[in-house]
Amino acid sequence: MRPIADDERVAQNRLIRPTQTESETLQHASTDFPGPSLPFTGADPPEYFRSERFIALSIFVLSLLYLCVLRRHSGVDPDEGIILQGAQRILDGQVLYRDFFSFYTPGSYYFFALIFRVFGDSYAVAQTALATFGAVFSPITYLLARRVCGRQASLLVTGVMTVTAMPWRFLVIHNWDSTLWACLALYCAVRLLESPGTAWSFAAATFTALTVLSEQSKGAGLLLGLGAGSLVIGFTSKPLKLFTRSQLIAFAIGLCWPFVTTFIYFASHHALTAMLASWLWPLQHYSGANRVPYGYDNFTGNLRDRIFATASLGVRLFAMLVFSARTWVPFVPILALPLLARLIFRRWRRLSTGPKWAYYVLVSATISGLLASVVIARADYLHFVYLHPIFFLVLAWLLDGRDIRHPLFIRIAPVVGFCMSMSLLAMAGQSLFAARGDYRVNTRRGTISMSSPDRVISFVQSRVGPGEKMLIYPYNSTYYYLTQTYSPTRFDFYQPGMHTEEQLQEMLAEFSSHPTRVVLYEPNFTQHLREAWPNTPPTSVAQDVLAEYIEREYRPCAMLNSEIQFMMRKDLECPKEKRGQSP
Repeated sequence: MRPIADDERVAQNRLIRPTQTESETLQHASTDFPGPSLPFTGADPPEYFRSERFIALSIFVLSLLYLCVLRRHSGVDPDEGIILQGAQRILDGQVLYRDFFSFYTPGSYYFFALIFRVFGDSYAVAQTALATFGAVFSPITYLLARRVCGRQASLLVTGVMTVTAMPWRFLVIHNWDSTLWACLALYCAVRLLESPGTAWSFAAATFTALTVLSEQSKGAGLLLGLGAGSLVIGFTSKPLKLFTRSQLIAFAIGLCWPFVTTFIYFASHHALTAMLASWLWPLQHYSGANRVPYGYDNFTGNLRDRIFATASLGVRLFAMLVFSARTWVPFVPILALPLLARLIFRRWRRLSTGPKWAYYVLVSATISGLLASVVIARADYLHFVYLHPIFFLVLAWLLDGRDIRHPLFIRIAPVVGFCMSMSLLAMAGQSLFAARGDYRVNTRRGTISMSSPDRVISFVQSRVGPGEKMLIYPYNSTYYYLTQTYSPTRFDFYQPGMHTEEQLQEMLAEFSSHPTRVVLYEPNFTQHLREAWPNTPPTSVAQDVLAEYIEREYRPCAMLNSEIQFMMRKDLECPKEKRGQSP
């Protein structure tokens, strides 16, 4: 049975107006048997239908199984150790901000510390948690898209999101759990539109607060978007009653209790002032070095030349397909801005807006707020990938969004869907290829698989005891976590141009007062710096006092890979190579 809106439209075209009894019959039938490929037109959300609940559950299970394939693989990405090593410090009794520095809000650190406490402290546990986050993204994206799109379009967009978002950056970083809370906050806010009540209001506010406590910029953008969308809806759609007293109280309580709990915890550990200073620190120091052109692809010059200059024509064409998504994905969320303006204009002029007007306004405003947070912080393509579960709703609307598509988009939707799918599937294939595990490496946090051999872990573990302090300089705290070692300073990494000169002097003072036996040193880090952070001020790399101290007080013993050098204090002898190990 077709939904009521379509049946009434056919009847009107025939100059036959259905009777009230016929309309009620059609509405009842559409509630029990929603069309397999049509969007929902009534008041009931897809969660009310058994078939849609089954699809959402199946999507979660399949996504989890797919993402678990990536477990235990590691490229020893320098960013991954920031949260992992911080969580380990917390498990050891240290307090964030007081005992070690971070400019992130504390959510990710304590969340993973809790996961390690409950399920065990290992890299596999962290990766399993990551796979679970990605699996939760999928049903949320599907259910949000399904409210205005057909089943086929919703499944297509959910599928390409699942295989491209988390797999492209399968790392334990604060961006993923903050996106999880943002997705849940948006979902609860949409449910609040459909079922006004205190429970959904409290849940939406709580998840928004958790987003802020995991990443302050993303949380601020989410709060801005949800707030702006709710205000527009509340003042132009009075029957929705979004601002009842009970809902406002529930929202205020949900928004405040995570912050109150956080403030009490750090105040009890004499770290409240340090916490607030760290939260505000990025406003003055982060965006300067991390500002990049919109959609910056992070390609190194050597990699770009190797792919597009020296490769054969076939390889270059395939590479263009694989990396084409980097070009157009950052522009997808921009489409939410004109849509939001158009929706507001039509309501202001009292033009027809369709039954899902409030949904489009709320989600478009949220996407716009999150887009602003990306632009303000770091607008490279990776930060758009972190928000695929929400940004890709715009793709679903382009393919099959009810009431908003221009006739031109309706005609070209199949072509757009095909090209988009090919580009994203090629991107997904590259992610799986990069995650192949040809080599097994035994670490103190469990066995990991790597696409190429890594000499650093085995070399360090045979010469540095678990729990021992050594300095990894300037930027790869992931080795701290995997080898169960610790930094001798409050800082687990150093990024020139983002960390201040005063912090570098603090690192030098702490390190020189208690110099470690071993240093892992990256002498050519400035070359990588120019590619990853091109806006780094030249004055920040003109003189590195800690690097000068290392080169003066430590002797090079072995080059463990193309970047990292194993060094010993000059009053100590270099360890002898064990049999079977190359110098």
